[in-house]
Amino acid sequence: MKQGVQGPPGAPAAARIPGQQRPAAGAVPGGRERDAAVPGAARGEHTHGERPIPGPRAAVQRSSVRGQILDALRTALVTGDLKPGEVYSAPVLGERFGVSATPVREAMQQLALEGAVEVVPNRGFRVLQRGARELAELAEVRALIEVPVVLRLARTVPAERWADLRPLAEETVRAAAVGCPAAYAESDRAFHRALLALSGNEQLLRIAEDIHRRSQWPPVRRGRAGLVADAAEHMALLDALAAGDVGVVRGLVGEHFAGAS
Repeated sequence: MKQGVQGPPGAPAAARIPGQQRPAAGAVPGGRERDAAVPGAARGEHTHGERPIPGPRAAVQRSSVRGQILDALRTALVTGDLKPGEVYSAPVLGERFGVSATPVREAMQQLALEGAVEVVPNRGFRVLQRGARELAELAEVRALIEVPVVLRLARTVPAERWADLRPLAEETVRAAAVGCPAAYAESDRAFHRALLALSGNEQLLRIAEDIHRRSQWPPVRRGRAGLVADAAEHMALLDALAAGDVGVVRGLVGEHFAGAS
C-alpha cells in the first residue's frame, strides 16, 4: 500500500516529490486509463537520463487531483526537491503520485504560465533558474506594490482590526522556529494576503500573490535565524500598525522587502 510522505514538523499537507522510476510503456500503473492525445511538446514522455529524487511514494486523494498535484509541485520548488535546471517528465511524476500523467502535466503547464518551468519537447519540463538579479527585481516589484498600500492602511484601518491578523503573524513565528521553508513560505503568503485584503482590492491581491509566490523559489537559504528574523518583522509591523505609528511602519516595510531580496 502506498504511503503518504511525512514532512518536517509544521510542514504543509502537500506531498513531497518522491523518487522517480520509468513507468511501463504506454500505461499508467494500477490499470489507470491511458492519457488522451496531447501534442508532443507538452507530453514529456521520455524519461531517460533523469536523476531520481529521494523519498518514498506519495499518495494523493482522487478529488481535486490537479490542485493537490499543483500544491505538491509548488512545495517541491520551495523546498528544492525540484531542482533548477533539471528536467522532469509528467508520466514518471504521475506514477510516483499514483495518478495518471494528465493532472501532473496540467499542473506543470500552470507552473509554466507562472514562470517556474519551461516545456522541453519530447522530454518534459525543466525547472527554471532564477538568479540574484531576478529575485532582487521581484522584491522591488513587491515593495512598489505593497508598501504604498500598507502605508495607506496604516492611516485608515481602525486599530482593533489589526488584532485579527495576529494569529497569522504568530503562525509565521512558529513556522520559522521549526525551520521548514515550505511551511514558512505558506504562512508568509497567508499573512501578506490577509494584510493586503484589508485594501478591498481583489486585483491587487491576485497580482501580489503571483509575485510573492514567484519570489519564493528557488528558496533563499537564509536558515532558521533568517526566517525567525523575518517573522519577527511581521509581529513588529502589527504592533506599529495598531499604534498608528506611520513612521515606524514605513521603516519596517522598507526593511522587510529589502531583506526579501
